[in-house]
Formats: sequence, C-alpha cells, structure tokens
Amino acid sequence: MKLPRITILATLLLTAPAAAQLQITPPAATPSPPAEKQKPKPPPVAKKKEAAPAPKPSASPKPSASPKPSASPKAPPAATVIPAPPTDNPNVDLVFGAYQRGQYKTAFDLATARAEAGDAKAMTMLGELYSNAMGIRRDYAKALQWYKRASDAGDREAMFALAMLRMSGRGGPVDKNEAVKLMASAAKLGEPRAAYNLALLYLDGQTLPQDVKRSAELLRQAADAGLSEAQYALATFYKEGTGVPKDPERAVRLLQAATLTDNVDAEVEYAIALFNGTGTPKNQPAAVALLRKASRQGSAIAQNRLAWVLINGMGTSVDKVEGFKWHLVAKTAGKGDPELDKQLSDLPAEDRAKAEAAARKWLGTK
Repeated sequence: MKLPRITILATLLLTAPAAAQLQITPPAATPSPPAEKQKPKPPPVAKKKEAAPAPKPSASPKPSASPKPSASPKAPPAATVIPAPPTDNPNVDLVFGAYQRGQYKTAFDLATARAEAGDAKAMTMLGELYSNAMGIRRDYAKALQWYKRASDAGDREAMFALAMLRMSGRGGPVDKNEAVKLMASAAKLGEPRAAYNLALLYLDGQTLPQDVKRSAELLRQAADAGLSEAQYALATFYKEGTGVPKDPERAVRLLQAATLTDNVDAEVEYAIALFNGTGTPKNQPAAVALLRKASRQGSAIAQNRLAWVLINGMGTSVDKVEGFKWHLVAKTAGKGDPELDKQLSDLPAEDRAKAEAAARKWLGTK
C-alpha cells in the first residue's frame, strides 16, 4: 500500500523540524514522465522535478525508519502546549494574559497560587513554563509533575503535553504505552494536536499497529478543528486514496483551508493544483502569486517552481533574471535543477550577473 509522506511539527511531536511536501509536479514548458518513486501522474502542463525532501515522520509503502512519531528522547518538543484559559475563570485569564504578553515570571507567580488552589489550567501553565524555561529554570521533572496533576484533573492540553514528555523520556522514563493512552484520552476530549499525532502513530505502524483508516478518521477530527497540519496531511490522503476514497476536489479544499494559516507546504501544493487545474478550476495567476509567497517564506520547492514559470512566462510575464535568481536560491537549499543550470549558462552574461547578484542579495551573501 502506498502511503503519503507527512511531517510532524517540532512543537507537536518530539522530532526534528522537517518540511513536508506532497508529490509535487512543477510547472514547466512541456510534460515529462515522473522521475521519482512517489509516481504521481504529471498534469498536462507539468514537468516532473525532484520530489519534496522525505519528511522525518512519514510513511512509505512499508513503514520506514524515517517516520518516527514515537520520537527519539534526544529531540524534545520546543513548546509542548499553550493552554487556553476557560472563559468563566477570570483568575486563570489573568495568568494566561501575562503569559501571552511574555510576562512569564508574573504568569508563574499567578499560576502557582491558582494551581495550589486546585486549578487544572494553572497546573498546565506551570508545566508549560517549567518545560520551556519561561520565567523559571527548565525542569522537566517538575513540568511532568504539574502536567500529571492537571491531566488527572481532566485537562486535555496537559494530557497531550504529558504524552509528549512520556514519549521522549523527559522528566522520567520513556513510557510509550502511557503516552498513547494519554494522547487517545486527549483526542477524545477534543484536543486536535493529540488527534493529529495519534493519527501519525497509526500511519507509522511502529508504536501502534498500522491502520490508515483510523489515521484518516483522526486527521479528519483534527482538520475539522482547524489544525492546518492535519488539513494538509488529510489532503494527501484524499489525493492518493489512503484510508479514504480518492477525492481531488476535497484534497484541494483542505489545502486551501490550510493556506489560510500560512502553511507553506499547503501553499505550494495548492499553487500546483491551481496551476494545473487539478481538483479546481485552473488559475495560473493565482498559482504564481502563491508560489511567490511561499518562495519568500523560504520554500525551496516553491522557489524551484517559481523559477520555471518566470523563465518560461507561464501564468505571468517572462522575467528570466528574477526566475534564475530563484533557481540559484533553491539550489543552495538542495533543489538544484540541471535543466535550469543549462539555461542559465546560455543566458547573456549581463543578465546572468544580475541574477547571481540578486540571489546573493536574497541569501545575504556577497
């Protein structure tokens, strides 16, 4: 069974950050057969380029060593949870308000008093502050203790955060079984990040038995709650028919939703769909605008695709200097393109020098 490749945010799971991509078919002048193992059908106006970098938490036809939602204890989460205060508790609102303003010492002092009085949200806040060294020295053991108290009191954010610590072994021994149970409990209570990460565990098939249908159900839960990573991941399921019937139109709708929160990977995929009219009416100018946005956000995939459309004048006017600038920028991130290298060598010396200077300026090099 062919499974899509999906990423896990560093702030959600305990893995190093990685940019996820679907199989992307770059816009080009003429079509060519796919050249990579994910084997998508090239759209009519597309020329297949490199696939996106293999994201660390992904699943290939056989659960690979790459996806590790179960996480290595060497890579803890940067920020496990930002607890949301209940609207009916003005005292916790004060705690959360201080946190939001970056007044972590104040948040710590206020949360301590509230936590000692039995407030679960305040306990979760203390876990967050200890875990991320905000206003206090980092102490995973104390973070775990506060998360545990809040979790026992029924706080879903604390359950999720505690699951992450149990998965990594921070603050105590690794306990994946407990981590999964906590994640499942948090997901049942409506915590979208827990549902998303539990979905990836089912997709990965290492910590939990592989179950793509269950994975899709959990992704849908998280996507419906507005989590853009889940929307992006579920889009790959609908695009490829993994755990759900193939539905290009629904995949595009999910990608579009994810772009509203500046999910760069979704922006790239949505741009490609718009450019080729896959699952949505063709709109090349809109696609080019999205590629520009994602390129400025640092996506090497978008930079490579933008180079193609600018150099060939597809959906926009020809601008070879700008196009080759983005080609050179993408190349520094490992998205080299031999065909564009050849075209660059044929460019007049003056234009080539301008493109190289523009690339250096963008990269901040001389």
